[in-house]
Amino acid sequence: MKKVTGILGIALFLIFIVTPAVNAAELPKVIKIGGQGVTSGSKADYGHQMIMGAQMAVEEINNSGGILGSKVEMKFMDSELKAAVATKNARYLVKDWGAHFLFGIDSSGVSMAMAPIMPELDRILIICHGATHKLTEEAIFKKGLRNTFRISVPTYQDGTLPAMIFKDRPEIKRIASLAAAYSYGYSAWEMFEKTLKKYRPDVEVVGKAEAPFLHMDFTPQLNALMAAKPDLILATPWGGEGLMMLRQATLLGLFEQPWFKVWFQCMGGSIDMAEGLTPDVKSGKFHGKLWATARYLWNWPDTPRNKAFVAKFREKFGRFPNYSAANVHTAIYAFKKAVEQTKSLDTQKLIKALEGMKVQAPDGERWIRPEDHQACYTVPGGNYVYDKSVCPNAFLGNLVVIPWEKYYRNPPDYKLP
Repeated sequence: MKKVTGILGIALFLIFIVTPAVNAAELPKVIKIGGQGVTSGSKADYGHQMIMGAQMAVEEINNSGGILGSKVEMKFMDSELKAAVATKNARYLVKDWGAHFLFGIDSSGVSMAMAPIMPELDRILIICHGATHKLTEEAIFKKGLRNTFRISVPTYQDGTLPAMIFKDRPEIKRIASLAAAYSYGYSAWEMFEKTLKKYRPDVEVVGKAEAPFLHMDFTPQLNALMAAKPDLILATPWGGEGLMMLRQATLLGLFEQPWFKVWFQCMGGSIDMAEGLTPDVKSGKFHGKLWATARYLWNWPDTPRNKAFVAKFREKFGRFPNYSAANVHTAIYAFKKAVEQTKSLDTQKLIKALEGMKVQAPDGERWIRPEDHQACYTVPGGNYVYDKSVCPNAFLGNLVVIPWEKYYRNPPDYKLP
């Protein structure tokens, strides 16, 4: 009988080691945070920026005493932008590696796949990139999958914000879409079209083109749109695809056409885009017609906090931070604040702490809305400029700042305008 009891004790001990209890009275000596994002292929810079933002946050926290005395350890995995890979990674990070908290995720589709498994894993996930409004409006608010939060701006930034910016330009009457052919691209265009038409019934849709995910030849779509002579094109392909698309547009002479007024590149303010577009912006190939936004801009707001973050990031990594880095950095500090408030790693207690939390990000305060777990904060839009006295890369200037309250959709009325 003693032998059986001893074996049972060893088994229970091993289970504890493999999957640490998260409702213990005392915190463990090491708190493990598991991240994932794309670190391979044409969009790999987004994952690498996440890693840099996480490393910086972890070092800062550990150098200042950790989280209530517990050191923080981070492990990051490549999601490959695939839902099956991301869910497998999440299970490994929690069940095998022992993660207490998860962060990251680039794709909208992957975000939607992750939310349903988080209650099963009994962990919190903070999305730092994937933007689909369906995550917060449907999965979290309507279906109650409350283990998931988003620290980044949603698709409202891609569709509603540009509509608010350009509604007061009467010369823009003919609009067209070049959409990434999945939920993100469709949602951004739907919000843009309906919001703009709400203010400008005279606006006409003259073209709709779309391209598959990880697509690199946009000449057929661009030729079709140019034949329709739109005043404005809203485009959603991002990362390496976005760069290729814009270069092809300049080669086809789109930006030189007098009838063409604005190209709005959703999330085109990311650093990988800025670095890649620098020669073209510097040489004037876009003729001031290229506009964009992002989920964080290194040059806004002009505050000591943001300047210090950017300076420290550049000193450490030799680059400017993009929104993936800033959002991951913020997510880790939000988790830290929740643990310090609850003095616990109990998932349900942490969820309650995060709901309604105001967390300081490089660009200021972000409020996590309790109803849908969406972080609410402002990011401007602007057009691409080059000024070597400000930055070695092209960047967004002439910024138009519209407070988030003006263009975010709000629970419980989640209907397109």
